[in-house]
Amino acid sequence: MTEASLLSRIIDYAHRADPYPLYEELRKTPVLHEEEGGPYVISSYWDIESLLHDPRISSDAANLAAAGDDELSGGESTGLPPSFIRLDPPEHDRLRRIANSSFGPPHRPRRIESMRGELTEIVTGLIDGFGDARQIDLVDRFAYPFPVTVICRLLGVPREDEPRFRAWVDPLVASLDPETRTGADDEFRRTAQEARMQLGMYLAGLVEQRTKEPRDDMLSDLVGSRGPDGAMTMMEVLSTAVLLLIAGHETTVNLITNGMLTLLRHPEILRRLREDPGLSVNIVEELLRYEPPVQLVPQRTCITDIEVRGVTIPEGSRIWLVLAAGNRDPERFHDPDRFDPFRGDIQHLGFGSGIHSCFGAPLARLETQIALSELARRLENPSLVEDPPPYRRNAVLRGPRHLNIAFDALR
Repeated sequence: MTEASLLSRIIDYAHRADPYPLYEELRKTPVLHEEEGGPYVISSYWDIESLLHDPRISSDAANLAAAGDDELSGGESTGLPPSFIRLDPPEHDRLRRIANSSFGPPHRPRRIESMRGELTEIVTGLIDGFGDARQIDLVDRFAYPFPVTVICRLLGVPREDEPRFRAWVDPLVASLDPETRTGADDEFRRTAQEARMQLGMYLAGLVEQRTKEPRDDMLSDLVGSRGPDGAMTMMEVLSTAVLLLIAGHETTVNLITNGMLTLLRHPEILRRLREDPGLSVNIVEELLRYEPPVQLVPQRTCITDIEVRGVTIPEGSRIWLVLAAGNRDPERFHDPDRFDPFRGDIQHLGFGSGIHSCFGAPLARLETQIALSELARRLENPSLVEDPPPYRRNAVLRGPRHLNIAFDALR
């Protein structure tokens, strides 16, 4: 294999089911730059962690646009201003502080934990919905509808509106996949545009309503913030809500689906989870290392010359941080290609690190812990119908598009 072909092979859909041998090859060249104007690709754990904390690395969408788009680093197609994950300090910090104040400590320390009962109720309903079926597609029947329902509850979407909310989300989520964007026909683009417009109008109406009649939900908190950073504008609230919806949905679908796939490939650990649901905490952390839902971060630009491993990366260059390669770096983790929820050190990069570490991590962790422990408890003798399953085409948000599971009965 030549270095010149390595990046294209990593992106190639033919290797989506198992990119890890290619990541191993990638780590032999910790700073890979294949062609003039192309990205600098970073693959070792310590380098990635350092750059995620480096203020000379920008996440601002304007800097990325100036550096020139590539097939993975295209912008968000939401029709809204950039969300705070695509901004740098101080604007990033202001918006994230306001969002955090309604999402967790210190202002709302129990917001996520208090949802445990509701999350379990949603999971129970979805599994009960399998009915008499003895084979299901876990993505379509469970992993896909679960997180969007949770986000609806968190934002304060009335339950009677959840079905049409989900109908808008489906084409919007599909339109963010790079493969779909490039291959979409006119009808699909019109459908996605209509969904964006309808979702935006609906959320704007809900924000207006919460401004006048606040409730105990996240939208009310965002529009009613009275802290030192003030309140978000209407457009900032909409961008943050759509960020929660899109980022929170896609990563959690992949985490649950990758998780069940991994457990079915490791039946002894699945058995132990069935006997001890508390093991789900360790399992989810190891999944975030072993099969992270976000494989790489391509939306970074350096705002001055920086040096990594003796290589000078010029100002304005695009940088890709391959989190999944860093998570299996043998210089950081012992026996990194082994799935081991009992390893003593699982300080992974699955949720990133630094100021852009995953905003929704506490919710995604809890959702996945409950989902996997309940699936393990209730599915009698589950098995994979197809291994490997068909994967989504997205190289950044990697996960099965379908995961067909057979089982003998529902407990």
